[in-house]
Amino acid sequence: MQSSLKDRFYNYIQTLQDAICDALEAVDGKAQFREDPWVRPEGGGGRTRVIENGAVFEKGGVNISAVHGALPESMQAYFGVKDADFFACGLSLVLHPESPMIPTVHANWRYFEMYDKQGNIKDQWFGGGQDLTPYYLYEEDARHFHDTCKRACDAHHPGFYPRYKTACDTYFWNSHREEARGVGGLFFDYCKKDEEMGMDDWYAFVTTVGDSFLEAYLPIVDKRKSLPWGAREREWQEIRRGRYVEFNLVHDKGTLFGLKTNGRIESILMSLPPQVQWRYDHHPEKGSPEEKLVRVLQQPRDWS
Repeated sequence: MQSSLKDRFYNYIQTLQDAICDALEAVDGKAQFREDPWVRPEGGGGRTRVIENGAVFEKGGVNISAVHGALPESMQAYFGVKDADFFACGLSLVLHPESPMIPTVHANWRYFEMYDKQGNIKDQWFGGGQDLTPYYLYEEDARHFHDTCKRACDAHHPGFYPRYKTACDTYFWNSHREEARGVGGLFFDYCKKDEEMGMDDWYAFVTTVGDSFLEAYLPIVDKRKSLPWGAREREWQEIRRGRYVEFNLVHDKGTLFGLKTNGRIESILMSLPPQVQWRYDHHPEKGSPEEKLVRVLQQPRDWS
């Protein structure tokens, strides 16, 4: 079950994890990541890194994993295969800043292989993306995030940004609330060899997006981290964090895959924020900044 592509991508996400953690620690200036290596009994493991109670980041995780073994029956039914083995590796991050003026951000870049019982690769693909979840809408921040995503996409294919921006708006949609989780970004999955793109081409694309993350997010953090906020803004942030939790536990495929493949529960659920509220039948005040955000979440916009 050896694959140079598999090894290249796993080496890449290890290096990327180090680069992102170093940059985030520098921005925070107070907290450092705690590293927690773990082993999956069925095969593989990972390196979880969590930052908490910092000057900027209330809670965040930047995790890598590489797991392998027999594909569980529940996932065999999902993929429509029988008696298959798999390998999956990826980097997943979520950052929840303390300030309601700074958006939460999520990103994931992953690679998957499926094998027959003789160890031959029967299928392989890349997936991933990055998306922004603000609590107060600063349109220039949304434009900056999307412009960075677009540049990364345009370096590989002119159709990628509109395609994966739309896919992001569709995927991160809380259908039971009829609103988006945030202002979007990119989402791509099942990126396989076709007439236009070989697997090396997909590797180059996904790593370009991964390399763009710090450029997309850190300027927003720097711009907003000193803005004042109080109890009203904090309450709104916690209410909106509740919607974030709802999406991850009700709709997110990555959470489902981790739980069904006996992934490490602490790593899977590190995406959940530490302080959350669910207020009964809550509606923001008309004409308020909070209502402005909700209106945008109810109708995804073109930010490019």
